[in-house]
Amino acid sequence: QVQLVESGGGLVQTGGSLRLSCAASGIIFSINAMAWYRQALGKQREMVATITSGGSTNYADSVKGRFTISRDNAKNTVYLQMNSLKPEDTAVYYCNAVHEELGHVYWGQGTQVIVSS
Repeated sequence: QVQLVESGGGLVQTGGSLRLSCAASGIIFSINAMAWYRQALGKQREMVATITSGGSTNYADSVKGRFTISRDNAKNTVYLQMNSLKPEDTAVYYCNAVHEELGHVYWGQGTQVIVSS
């Protein structure tokens, strides 16, 4: 059974930092591309950052220079370091895994991030 379990969300003031973690089980983590998405209230889910099995990263323009995605294959975990947070970063953040060969897609349950002004 595949599980993606996010943690690290919470309430932070504008300009603060949070580090999200996503622990994966039930998949061969090293051959999955991993990503973070977010969904604000009343808006569509959007990609925040992605990282391939080889470590290549991609970011949404809105978070470039502020967020950093990384992965630890030994721990089956992907991280999202979020700095200089803004109120518009408030959303539920979801972890996503995509098997790079078979295309299977998995989602976590989400973790809430609230940035107060």
